[in-house]
Amino acid sequence: MANEFPGGYPSTPHNSASGGHGVHQPLQVYTGAAYSNPAGFGQPVYTQPVAPHAWVQPVWTQPVSRTPTGAILGIIGVALLSLVLLCVLGYFVLFLGPAATLVGFLIALLPLGVVLAAVRWIDRWEPEPRLALLFGFLWGAAASIAIALLVGLTIEIAAIATTGESTATFLQAALQAPIVEETAKGIGVLILFFATRKHFTGPVDGLVYAAIVAAGFAFTENIQYFAIALVEGGIGELSATFFMRAILAPFAHVTFTALIGLAIGVAALRNGRGLIGWFSLGLIGAILLHALWNGSLFFISSLESYALYYGLIQVPIFVALIVMTILVRRHEIRLTHARLSEYAAAGWFVPAEVQMLASWSGRRQAISWARTLPGNKAGVMKQFAQDATRLAFTRQRIITGRNDLVHRETEQELLAAVANDRQVLLGP
Repeated sequence: MANEFPGGYPSTPHNSASGGHGVHQPLQVYTGAAYSNPAGFGQPVYTQPVAPHAWVQPVWTQPVSRTPTGAILGIIGVALLSLVLLCVLGYFVLFLGPAATLVGFLIALLPLGVVLAAVRWIDRWEPEPRLALLFGFLWGAAASIAIALLVGLTIEIAAIATTGESTATFLQAALQAPIVEETAKGIGVLILFFATRKHFTGPVDGLVYAAIVAAGFAFTENIQYFAIALVEGGIGELSATFFMRAILAPFAHVTFTALIGLAIGVAALRNGRGLIGWFSLGLIGAILLHALWNGSLFFISSLESYALYYGLIQVPIFVALIVMTILVRRHEIRLTHARLSEYAAAGWFVPAEVQMLASWSGRRQAISWARTLPGNKAGVMKQFAQDATRLAFTRQRIITGRNDLVHRETEQELLAAVANDRQVLLGP
């Protein structure tokens, strides 16, 4: 049977000279024969991994705190932001009417679904905590919008009080909106950086958090724009607005704010050193891209010129972001393979498992195989891959001197987790 595994690991390699501590319990091992051949399986061949002469000392040996402070604060934050979002929607209902707001809300779900699917694609390899993603979305949809509305109203009142006239439309669109909105969204990404330090490992995480914040902002803003278009111009104006915002530019805000997330991700690689500088650099880039998008519309007088501008400027920017996303995701995959190979050398994995866990094709085959097991253990296989990936990223923190970030899910805990996942997966 492909899910029967005789024998097991010897005790975890231990080097008393280095003071290392492992998880000293027998661990069943699977060479990966059925993983790599899910269609036929056949008779798997069992091998015993070779332990190195010395074992790497774990990051932590002291008892780990289990206080759920972070989760409690996250839930409180989500609750508060939900209230803010209700207030923003109530503001729309008050000034635009309930019918227009409802239509805007329903239509805004369409581009939101596209953006969230893209975020999920980016976040598949090492998923971020769901509570953090929910907080990020609500920050963009509620707090960032509220900040933009309040600052805009304050500037408008100040302009009328001092000059007797409203702020020029061009200045509102090309200067005020980019600065205020990108700063508000950037603050949300910064909050997530500090709140999820042990998960925020690099540019991919920054990109995911920036994208989810931008998705929330664009969703609420679309509700407003679609409702205004319906009230002022009817179905025709609404159709044009939908085409512009949902078809041509569903990822506009994501593209702007992504520069902030990528910059903070670089700071995360440096253990937070230079964070303010990197954040400022990303913020300036986001503001400039936002200003270019908003300001260009004031200088385009025909549909042909807009099509030329869109094809020559905006499409290359978006393609560049896609290429950058693919490159940083490939870096995560290579990193996973390299770090898990080190654990394989220590006897925690066999080489076939590393190949399975560190490639998309291997994971797909493994999940398909796990579905054939009694009880359909595809979920266990996904958890196995997720725990192994987190272990690889924890190891990366160790060798880059960022041990202070590994304070809850320690190396020992994750080693025990992957062993338990394997036993559940291959057990009766």
